[in-house]
Amino acid sequence: MIRLIKKTLLLSILMLMNALPAQAAGGIALGATRVIYPADAKQTSLALSNSNKQERYLINAWIENATGQKEKTFVITPPLFVSEPNSENTLRIIYAGPALATDRESLFYLNVKAIPSMDKKNGENNNVLQLAILSRIKLFVRPNKLETQPLQALDTLAFTRSGSAISINNPSPYYMTLVNLQMGGKKLENVMVAPKSRATVALPTGAQGTLSWQSVNDYGAITPARRVNL
Repeated sequence: MIRLIKKTLLLSILMLMNALPAQAAGGIALGATRVIYPADAKQTSLALSNSNKQERYLINAWIENATGQKEKTFVITPPLFVSEPNSENTLRIIYAGPALATDRESLFYLNVKAIPSMDKKNGENNNVLQLAILSRIKLFVRPNKLETQPLQALDTLAFTRSGSAISINNPSPYYMTLVNLQMGGKKLENVMVAPKSRATVALPTGAQGTLSWQSVNDYGAITPARRVNL
């Protein structure tokens, strides 16, 4: 026998968004699609706005490493706060851990969860569907004085076809996110290539000819298309 404990039903739905700023939960938006943290900086910041003119949201922010585990080496202030209607807030991010790699970027993920306030009067005698929106964006800790600039690093990428896959070699110190890959009119999966590493992208059956691709820059914008004959 199923016992009804409460009449109010709370259902949380987590939505992960990596490529675009969060414009969800009725108006909560992050000010960038990625965060670049200069390794020699004491802190960096990210703007957050609530464009909803009536709704308040409880905001919870934290940072994870590349494996999805919460990072204790970062401090976010405030980690938990209420975003008032039609307001702007600032998240301050401070790295307080040991020294990271000095010859390449280090990757982390910033998570921001927005939970809308609930009207107790409307929820007392009714089932309520409450949506919690989780936005997840990349955070790159970037050492200073790297040997190349981010845009110059695009020129160093090397593509090699091997059977039904393409190998991408990234000798640069930056994480390179490649999007809109196409070969012979067939779309390929987007891929992020770690610094000084390789990544492989599977080719659809019958894909032949020139490979075209674009990348995502520091501001979240898509760079002009490039082409390479394989």
